[in-house]
Amino acid sequence: MARTTVEVIPSAKRLIRSLRDVGYDFVHAVADIVDNSIAAKAGEVAIDMRFNGEDSWLRIADNGCGMSGTIITEAMRFGSERDYETDDLGKFGLGLKTASLSQCSKLTVASRYDRDARRIEVRQWDLAHVESTNKWEIINLPADERPEHLTAPLQEHAGTVVLWEKLDRVLGYKIPWGDKARSGFLRMAEQLDEHLAMVFHRFLSGEARRKKGLKITINGTVVEPWDPFAREEKATIRLTRKQFEVQTDNGLGLVGYTAFILPHQHAFSSPKAFERHSGPSKWNYQQGFYIYRSDRMIQSGGWSHMRTSDEHTKLARVALEFLPDLDSAFELNVSKARVNLPSGLRSQVKPLVEELAKQARKVYGSGPKVPGKPASGGAGGQPPAQTGAGTGPVSGSGNGQQPSAGTGTSGGNVAAPVLPVAIGRALDSAAVQAGETAALTKIKRVLKQSHPEIAHDIGW
Repeated sequence: MARTTVEVIPSAKRLIRSLRDVGYDFVHAVADIVDNSIAAKAGEVAIDMRFNGEDSWLRIADNGCGMSGTIITEAMRFGSERDYETDDLGKFGLGLKTASLSQCSKLTVASRYDRDARRIEVRQWDLAHVESTNKWEIINLPADERPEHLTAPLQEHAGTVVLWEKLDRVLGYKIPWGDKARSGFLRMAEQLDEHLAMVFHRFLSGEARRKKGLKITINGTVVEPWDPFAREEKATIRLTRKQFEVQTDNGLGLVGYTAFILPHQHAFSSPKAFERHSGPSKWNYQQGFYIYRSDRMIQSGGWSHMRTSDEHTKLARVALEFLPDLDSAFELNVSKARVNLPSGLRSQVKPLVEELAKQARKVYGSGPKVPGKPASGGAGGQPPAQTGAGTGPVSGSGNGQQPSAGTGTSGGNVAAPVLPVAIGRALDSAAVQAGETAALTKIKRVLKQSHPEIAHDIGW
């Protein structure tokens, strides 16, 4: 009897719901879309976030090569078929869809690939439509249903726009119009700035192997590259670069290894330089491996279970670099947010890591000696409180704790003081209401550089 087959098509409304939980958080989801812009040879990527309650949206627009209608349709397919170049940042054919739908329930992609003709092609995944039809159907959005903010970036040049609407996973507040939702939306823009500055720092600084530079803006503010190795600091120690071979099913691949020891706090060029290089997660959590795939950072800190992070080794950071031919060896996940070090590589780098930790401890202990206290690299990785001329600490106690409400120095009943963090939140909310989030972001950046202790105390 001849064998027969039956095609079994997954339930669209059930599977697409499950695919929303592949493992992205907000900043990694946006970074995955930026990967596509880089692959499309874009020189500029503009990210705009607009708060409008349930009608809030996020738009990522680039000036890359753009796509025809046929190519967009294929790009919207889960597991799209395309050939990846050797150093391409994509991999699974899932990023655009899974990253976007992990954060929103309506994904629209508009693209223009002909620089002379103004034809714009638009395709859309709408989860409400999938739920109602239980079909894997995308919508070819007609011109009269395209919002102006979708197509506006493509009027003057070729490129692609990715629009996220129905941000149910981004906002997630019971009252989407409330002040908490507004300030939360603004804080996410700040977190995104820090993340993209770190993940794409080689592209933003022109160090990446691709010839074209990259500029990223968030609500009109340019994202400045964050170098985890503080190479511009004279006191940074750069150790000898090495290469290691890793065996794969397809042969040998190479992994680059370069170790750095950042300066002791007192050896940094300025207090604001020390604060900036502490990183998004601060000193103790930023030590360890910085793993790059085709110049794009995948992992930012941590020792990948090779050793425990501790205060005395917080100045040690290592760049590990590999190309996509080692993806399987590093067990790269879909969201490009996690890798595992191959066992063969672990055994090769372990003695180097131990020696690095030893040297980092020496640098950590090289600070100015204070009578009765051991030298250190700074309490908890944070700079000490700055003091004014005979006036005591500029703000707070220097340890990040807020004063207790209702306490004063006169011994009498006094009004509860306004907590510094509350002031920061009020400014965040006011900027959103006034439509000046871009201006506030610039102010925050300047304040963090000029008065980091004040920025810390008000929650910035």
